[in-house]
Amino acid sequence: MQTIEEIVDTEEYRDSLSTVDAQGKRVWISPKKPKGKFHNYRIVVSILLLAVLFGTPFIWVDGHPLFLFNLFERRFILFGVVFLPQDFHLFALGLITFFVAIILFTVTYGRIWCGWTCPQTVFMEMVFRKIEYWIEGDANQQRKLNAQAWNGEKIRKKALKQAIFLSISVLIAHTMMAYLIGIDQVLQTISQPPSHNIPGFIGLVAFTIIFYFVFAYLREQACIIVCPYGRLQSVLLNRDSIVIAYDHVRGEPRGKLKKKNTEAKTLTINDLVKPQGDCIDCKLCVHVCPTGIDIRNGTQLECVNCTACIDVCDEVMDKIEKPRGLIRYASHNQIVNKTSFKITTRMIAYTVVLCLLVSFEVFLLSTRGETETTVLRVAGSLPTELKNGNTTNLYTVQVTNKTFKDMPISFRLKDSKGIIKLAGDKFVAVKDKTSETAIVVEMPKTEVEKRKTHLEIEVICEGKIIETVSATFLAINF
Repeated sequence: MQTIEEIVDTEEYRDSLSTVDAQGKRVWISPKKPKGKFHNYRIVVSILLLAVLFGTPFIWVDGHPLFLFNLFERRFILFGVVFLPQDFHLFALGLITFFVAIILFTVTYGRIWCGWTCPQTVFMEMVFRKIEYWIEGDANQQRKLNAQAWNGEKIRKKALKQAIFLSISVLIAHTMMAYLIGIDQVLQTISQPPSHNIPGFIGLVAFTIIFYFVFAYLREQACIIVCPYGRLQSVLLNRDSIVIAYDHVRGEPRGKLKKKNTEAKTLTINDLVKPQGDCIDCKLCVHVCPTGIDIRNGTQLECVNCTACIDVCDEVMDKIEKPRGLIRYASHNQIVNKTSFKITTRMIAYTVVLCLLVSFEVFLLSTRGETETTVLRVAGSLPTELKNGNTTNLYTVQVTNKTFKDMPISFRLKDSKGIIKLAGDKFVAVKDKTSETAIVVEMPKTEVEKRKTHLEIEVICEGKIIETVSATFLAINF
């Protein structure tokens, strides 16, 4: 019978983070430089994404940015169409649709978003680490540089790296601000002294500090500790989800390659004793992992599905003349039960919900009008009876113009002989804003037969009815 001391917890890695030691201090990760087929694909995808990210603020449609997310003024532009606070329900539904899409995508394909398109991964692995490899060398050279005393070489390399990191952080900060306030405002801010636009200057400095801290110091901790998406894996993934997985059926039992009893001076693969499983325990999949995990322990929340372990393992399999794919995109059932990909009930349910949400969102967007008008009786005002027997009510009208052009607005009653008198000579709904005016509605006595009468008011622009709104008309002596 085993004693307590003899029992070893073979899954102790699940109780601790790979980047924190037993004393709670951070273990700095210096991953081996990745290379291979999947890494080349990711480079292409990253270049396209970075081109879109940095190029989009310069794309304008009819004098306005293609995308703008102005949280300060609650004004958003998507594909050249302006959205104001009155369209909040569209954004709320859009966010719900986005999260359902992420859930469906994760249930089916795991964390492919994290490894291929997440901005944190793209910048960290394809920009900042590339610069680090270029200046300090591969993992072993980086560790050697960190361990040596401060001398001219170390100071030069460290200073150059941090200077470039800071410069890129400044560029990212200006790009993010361009999405918030527009590239024209950003250019105006940087061309003037800070005192001319203190909030804009503070925003740029704050963004720069945040991005520099994330990519120069926090690094993979943003994925492991800060981002909640990794934690969601535990409830979203199932045995049919496609993840980056180690084929333990084929790879175990693992073991080192050993030399046969031979006196040959030049060894070939045939001169080595191979383990029973295909894994030769080279640990290169661990050395190349940007979060420091061992993929052979199974799916872990730290894994961002970056494919680096796939490339390095395939390279080893080629050298020992074994089939590729010991680490690959696969589900648990595909590895254990040798089954093929199948659509599960949960995937069907998420897909149905997603299709319904997308259809509803498309319907709301397609029926969204150019204006949104609100007609309210002036608080405290009373109906007035004229000498001719007609009755008048005073209303406040607010018209939200959701276009980029001023709109001359007039009003008339639908299916009524009543008239509407506008306060002032004319009313213009200012572009991209909410404009307000007052109107007086005069109704003939023959149409006012009860205390409250329902009215339909047509909103007209350049002879075209663009909207019909409802109002309540109060009468006298009922």
